[in-house]
Amino acid sequence: MKNVIITGASRGIGFAIAEIFAQNGYSLCITSRSDFKLYKAIEALQTKYPGIEIQAKAFDLSQKEKAVAFGNWCLENTLPRILINNTGLFEPGNISDEPDGTLESQVATNLYSAYHVTKTLLPAMKEQQQGHIFNMCSIASLKAYPNGGAYSISKYALHGFSTNLREELKPHGIKVTSVFPGAVLTDSWEGFDNSNKRIMEAEDIAKMVFAASQLSFAACVEDIILRPQLGDL
Repeated sequence: MKNVIITGASRGIGFAIAEIFAQNGYSLCITSRSDFKLYKAIEALQTKYPGIEIQAKAFDLSQKEKAVAFGNWCLENTLPRILINNTGLFEPGNISDEPDGTLESQVATNLYSAYHVTKTLLPAMKEQQQGHIFNMCSIASLKAYPNGGAYSISKYALHGFSTNLREELKPHGIKVTSVFPGAVLTDSWEGFDNSNKRIMEAEDIAKMVFAASQLSFAACVEDIILRPQLGDL
């Protein structure tokens, strides 16, 4: 059965990933924090791909109980074959002066969401002895930069989670891929003039994720690193 679970799927990279899987006949099980934005995403996908089954429900995955609830809701509706942990939030700032609570907020959204959703789904994935988990890390997971602060810390941690998960799941036939995008034209870059194609588009990331999901059982793409042609900004 061709199905994919995607978090943070109402816009940006998450929506682009949902669309490319829908184009290729996959059933979707998707979530985002906003009911309204999720509704608009469903409307757009069902209009373009009327034959695709879409299950969707809003959850705030930064809250442990909601992340676990989403995982259990998915299990009620589908077999987890491909999981894409895309939920994320960028709050700029430096460690020395960012508002109190920023680290907690960033870790809850960017790390704990993936941890608790994945942990809830893993027993079913292990039972099938197959599956593929994608964790949406960031170039900020690999290299610190000014104004990265708690965001970069949370993404480093997500990378650590992903590499540990990869080792743990090798014997169970479950692949794990860390995705490290550089600058992508999403809401984080709202207002940016990209007429000269200085930064990437969400579809670029989606194409690479889909391609990595299509390899034989014997092959696992462990890391996907994408940067703008001219390098990081």
